[in-house]
Amino acid sequence: MNQRKVPLRKCVVSNEMKPKKELIRIVRSPEGEVSIDLTGKKNGRGAYISNDDESFELAKKKDVLSRHLQVKVDPDLYDALHEASKRSRK
Repeated sequence: MNQRKVPLRKCVVSNEMKPKKELIRIVRSPEGEVSIDLTGKKNGRGAYISNDDESFELAKKKDVLSRHLQVKVDPDLYDALHEASKRSRK
């Protein structure tokens, strides 16, 4: 029986390659709106962050998402990201 290939993505904070299921995707839509994509299927430019508190804190401190998504990201998004990660880990 063949094993399925596990899709890997790179965390924009730690630059580690991890399975897609262990990361949270943030998307900039074609209209420029930034949102959290828990399904992983929204249209737009995406960036992945590891689903742990240290990554969120470092991303907020360095404003990593603004650089990767090429748009100014509201600091409230980082707080929403933190809350979404708590819900997805349960």
